[in-house]
Amino acid sequence: ACSAFSQKSCEECLKNVSCLWCYTNNTCIDYPVRSILPSSSLCSLSNARWGVCWVNFEALIIALAVVAGLILVSITVCCCYCCYCRRRSRSRLDEEEEQLARKREERRLQSLQRKHERKLKHDEIRKKYGLLQDSDNPYSRFENE
Repeated sequence: ACSAFSQKSCEECLKNVSCLWCYTNNTCIDYPVRSILPSSSLCSLSNARWGVCWVNFEALIIALAVVAGLILVSITVCCCYCCYCRRRSRSRLDEEEEQLARKREERRLQSLQRKHERKLKHDEIRKKYGLLQDSDNPYSRFENE
């Protein structure tokens, strides 16, 4: 039992994990398992020690709360940042893809237009020199005179 370590030392009391040391009256008591925190009627939090003698229970609770809060805040910030970046990168990719598709279509139309202009120019040259074949019968025989 933890009460056997009363009036000895904090280190001896806290060797047993189920014990709580109180500095106000130098007693070793059973840790109140049913309640998470020991009640002030047993021992004030600033004078209670559990686990190690050099950290009081109040500081331990504050430190654990701060660490848990920092972890939760960092996880929340990371999740929000990742979601925001994904949304932003998706919209950027979509915009870039649309822009590339527009440019590709413009180049294709310009190429078709240049091809048509070349065909017209070549047809004029063929017509000028009498090389333009009859569109009704493209396989007519070419006769030399």
